[in-house]
Amino acid sequence: MTEIEDKIKKLNINIPTPPKPVGNYAPYSKYGNLVFISGQLPIFSDGKIINGKIDKDLSIEEGIKASEIAALNALGQLKISCNGDLSRVKSCIKISGYVNSSAEFKDHAKVINGASDLISKIFSEKLHSRIAIGCNSLPLNACVEIESIFELKN
Repeated sequence: MTEIEDKIKKLNINIPTPPKPVGNYAPYSKYGNLVFISGQLPIFSDGKIINGKIDKDLSIEEGIKASEIAALNALGQLKISCNGDLSRVKSCIKISGYVNSSAEFKDHAKVINGASDLISKIFSEKLHSRIAIGCNSLPLNACVEIESIFELKN
């Protein structure tokens, strides 16, 4: 086992096989040492999705959990891009988080902290940059969507 695999196991984190894209796009693209992970939704391995508006249908805590699940799916895509070897990952560069909420909702950052906290636990070298955006709807009525960029080691 690699150091990263040991850390994931110690943290009791299970990186799932990510869902297939829901549209006409690649789940990730590689450019040089960068891996761009397409937007990932909070979809469980059984196909169930956490959907609705965070401030109307779901609590902030449920949004945080959904953000973690979307980040796990992003890590699943990252793992595939690295041929199963996450020890090739140097760091997370950026996370873009989208929160399905009303115009009055103000705690987008708290919701996306679920993804950031999970990624930071695994790749603790340094914090990534981030944006948390509120939106009126997301694909499949998902409550969150996470897009990310990772850097691979040379």
